[in-house]
Amino acid sequence: MVNRVILIVLDSMGIGYLPDAYEYGDEGSDTLGNIAKSYRNFKIENLTKLGIGNIEGISSFIGKTDSPKGAYGRAAEASKGKDTTTGHWEIAGLKLSDPFPIFPNGFPNELIMSIEEAIGIKTIGNEVASGTEIINRLGDIHVKTGMPIVYTSADSVLQIAAHEEVICLKRQYEICGIVRDIMKGAYGVGRIIARPFIGAAGQYMRTKNRRDFSLKPSGKTMLDYIKEKGMEVMAVGKIEDIFASQGITMSVHIKDNMEGVDKTIEYMRGGNKGLIFTNLVDFDMLYGHRNDINGYANAIMEFDGRLPDIMEAMKDEDILIITADHGCDPTTPSTDHSREYIPILIYGKSIKNKINIGTRECFCDIGATILDILNIKGQIEGSSFKSLLFGSDFNERFI
Repeated sequence: MVNRVILIVLDSMGIGYLPDAYEYGDEGSDTLGNIAKSYRNFKIENLTKLGIGNIEGISSFIGKTDSPKGAYGRAAEASKGKDTTTGHWEIAGLKLSDPFPIFPNGFPNELIMSIEEAIGIKTIGNEVASGTEIINRLGDIHVKTGMPIVYTSADSVLQIAAHEEVICLKRQYEICGIVRDIMKGAYGVGRIIARPFIGAAGQYMRTKNRRDFSLKPSGKTMLDYIKEKGMEVMAVGKIEDIFASQGITMSVHIKDNMEGVDKTIEYMRGGNKGLIFTNLVDFDMLYGHRNDINGYANAIMEFDGRLPDIMEAMKDEDILIITADHGCDPTTPSTDHSREYIPILIYGKSIKNKINIGTRECFCDIGATILDILNIKGQIEGSSFKSLLFGSDFNERFI
């Protein structure tokens, strides 16, 4: 029987705007499709072999195959919002009826005063800004005074930037943890993000020591049920942060996408059972938010080049699922997330080929299917599509 699923989230690789995208100002967004259209010689041969180009509604600039190696489809987001936490929680079976709060005009003064009192130092900023822009604009003041830079974006986040030589990483993370404890209820943003940077005046640059401090999930997710069953939940990248460590049995943080692939393969080569849950954030953090079309395209092709390594590391009974959590189209004027469909690609030696799972009404169908595949009963949102994936002789082959 199948006793392990590898779930890889290509952070922000949406595949076309949702019907309600107009409510978010995201009509026309199509992260993967617009990149393929804009970047000359864009090739993702291995993802194409799995059937990504065969997904309903996908851009004609993504090639199709007559013989997909596995199952393919897409999912719409049922929760309100378009941020990382909402997307991942929904994938894991937790659908949100109310969006996380956003602060398009900065945070209320009383909140900032409470934060400053709790961390013992004044802050600067408190505005909606690009992270790379604000550290170069306010970096000199920060270095001179030691005051952390606070800012937000169109997402439900409070970000705290500080120079690593002014405030050490340990203290930066402590500050973010304190702020996380403060920001609950009406101020309960999805994430508090530590944004360390280095450099000198006019040349400040963010490092790869980012840490996310999310709210604890508001209910049980597939991770909790897998852990309760005595199986492993192995988190790669910022998965541990997104779920506030809830339902995680082991985790590893990464510096970049390729280290994420390496760590995923390391877990795969172990004798563990359960779920390997990986987030590859460079697509979003380094390229989507910076409208870097070429960087995003190359990152997708780089992952595509590593896909054979991942597949080769799979055991006969393993199932691989590749998906995303929202969009972040670098070809649009916006630098924010976009409300898009996400791809779902499923591969494994026990999976039937050429299977179209269609358009799922909720990301949570992924979590429901994973629990079903692992033969675990759990009370989460979503409808399993397991029955579409396996042949009638499945039990005979894997019992």
